[in-house]
Amino acid sequence: MKNLSLIVCIFAFIFLFSCSDQRKITRTDTPTSGIAEIAVDECFAPVIQEQVDVFGALNHEALVIPIFTSENEAFNLFMKDSLRVIIATRQLTVNETQIIKERKQALRTQRLAIDGIALIVNKENMDTLITVSDIKKIMTGKIKDWKEINPKSKLGEISVVFDSPNSSTVRFIKDSICGGEPLSQNVKARSADSVKNVNLQERTPNQQVIDYVAAVPNAIGVIGVNWISNPSDPKNLSFINSINVMSVSSEDKATEENSFKPFAAYLVLKKYPLTRDIFIIISDVKGGLPSGFVTFAAGEKGQRIILKAGLYPANVPTRLVRANPTF
Repeated sequence: MKNLSLIVCIFAFIFLFSCSDQRKITRTDTPTSGIAEIAVDECFAPVIQEQVDVFGALNHEALVIPIFTSENEAFNLFMKDSLRVIIATRQLTVNETQIIKERKQALRTQRLAIDGIALIVNKENMDTLITVSDIKKIMTGKIKDWKEINPKSKLGEISVVFDSPNSSTVRFIKDSICGGEPLSQNVKARSADSVKNVNLQERTPNQQVIDYVAAVPNAIGVIGVNWISNPSDPKNLSFINSINVMSVSSEDKATEENSFKPFAAYLVLKKYPLTRDIFIIISDVKGGLPSGFVTFAAGEKGQRIILKAGLYPANVPTRLVRANPTF
């Protein structure tokens, strides 16, 4: 009798398991509802947080959680499939793309904006014109004193500060400005890469760069332009008041005529030389919340937020105006 009961229990277990195994697992999120995490290069925290806030206000059942971190950590999260959206300044490598394809995930990459790398100095520093050539010499240690930029300067040794050691800003300077040459020992990061998720309620690595430059007369900081745009200026033609923003020239000698600040118009016209693209990459395009946020960020409302932040949107918002013909 005991054997019969045991056999009945076993068959019942097998039956229940087979039934549960046949149930289809369906997603519960939609383009405007659910919960989704996204990885974001901390260089773009202000503008992306604004996009997240507006998207949430428009879609009350959606919760997009941005993880602001270094570029390296953002790609680590994306490649581990911990999340399905990343916002960064580079596209996937061939090897990374192959890994995504092997996971049978649908991949889409699109340009989100044009960013400018700003050079900021203390308010006491009146040397606000600089060439790309001199930037390279400063970063590689060939120029170490402000007198080598301006013989009349009394600021002394140049102190260069970045956000974190493996940020996209550091990579840009190394690759695009220094041509792969190592950075000088006088180039310092304000934060360690051990910070995996930056809390915007605290002093972030980029805010620490601004604080340091505002307090140290001989400092020069390297930072994304959306951190220094003046939020109270609707025309985006000014920056925050705590620091000075340098004008950069591609010519051999910097003058007021051939040097430009990182305003959005100069970014798209390539007059400002320190520019880079921002990409939004998604490995889940099947209509869930990640896809909904990507559509919003690249759409008209999301692109207006980018323009307001001092960047140049990849898809320029347009407005139709009815014209009354006159005769």
